[in-house]
Amino acid sequence: MSDRHQLTDSDPRAQGSDVEPGGPAEEERPRRRRGRRIALIVLLVVVLLSGGTALAGGLYYRSVDKSIERVDAFEGVPEESRPQVEAKGAMNIMILGSDSRDPESTGGSRSDTIILAHLPKDRSSAQLISIPRDTWTAVPKSKEGRGGRDAKINAAYAWGGVPLMVQTVEKFSGVRVDSVAMVDFAGFKEIIDALGGVEIDVEKGFTTKYSLIGTRTFEKGRQTMDGAAALDYARERHAFPDGDFARIRHQQQVIKAILDKAASGGVMTNPAKLNSFVRATSDSVAVDKSLSLVDLAMEMRGLRGGNLTFFTCPVKGTGRVGSESVVFPDPARSKTLFDAVRRDSVPEILAISGK
Repeated sequence: MSDRHQLTDSDPRAQGSDVEPGGPAEEERPRRRRGRRIALIVLLVVVLLSGGTALAGGLYYRSVDKSIERVDAFEGVPEESRPQVEAKGAMNIMILGSDSRDPESTGGSRSDTIILAHLPKDRSSAQLISIPRDTWTAVPKSKEGRGGRDAKINAAYAWGGVPLMVQTVEKFSGVRVDSVAMVDFAGFKEIIDALGGVEIDVEKGFTTKYSLIGTRTFEKGRQTMDGAAALDYARERHAFPDGDFARIRHQQQVIKAILDKAASGGVMTNPAKLNSFVRATSDSVAVDKSLSLVDLAMEMRGLRGGNLTFFTCPVKGTGRVGSESVVFPDPARSKTLFDAVRRDSVPEILAISGK
């Protein structure tokens, strides 16, 4: 990551305040840095390749894989402080999300999303654990000397980029991060429109405070959303008593809806649509240097939306630390959950999450 992503301890954005990174400097970032769309979506859509197209698909996607932007996710991360691998063959991917075009902020600030995706050794399913961005936890000190104190978990990115996020998530969870992918949720609009819309079941009717069209009202029930509507749906938090937790649920809904539509909407069986879909997204994907989407695709080509489980890291609730609004994790329940992840015990993970 470039130096413009690094903030000093004196910057209020680096202190976990409600002011997030952004502004004109970020808007001037080159397209590849600005886009970084849907790494998770590309990762999971690629693994939907059927067995009959595995060879041809593998040759095609290897050319795509080479064009994907790579980040130094583990540079400077001290090996001696990292969790040990307990379940060989299982894989844990840290998904870092942002929304660089969120209309809620006039300064172009971003709403961070942190997901720890667990892929079991048998690659028959995936469990995606969302960690609220305001989770209050210990942030290790970066190699530049920033951090080294308790803060909101997403302050780690401001203080030390992706490597410090790796350290912080590993310290928080006790789970070793094997790979990293980066995603801009603003890119959902283009992807959903390319799919012809997605089906979303709205749990409760509401009107957005911020929207691409000013305000937008969503009625309760199942409905088809275009890209703009789905993005507004996934962004909203002010309309709900549980704020960011509702936004996390809706982001998870949209991710699953995209996967379901990509698998069943003719994209995978239409070479032209498939080429357009993957090429458009791969231009903006960022993953760590060791992650091969193609190799993972070959391992997980049987994965479908029904094999994915989304849930949120256990918390005790929200509160304040000084002037900051924070989320307090539940140490006991979190430890039980992440212990199961480390041991690759999918039945325990599902039982803990109530799925």
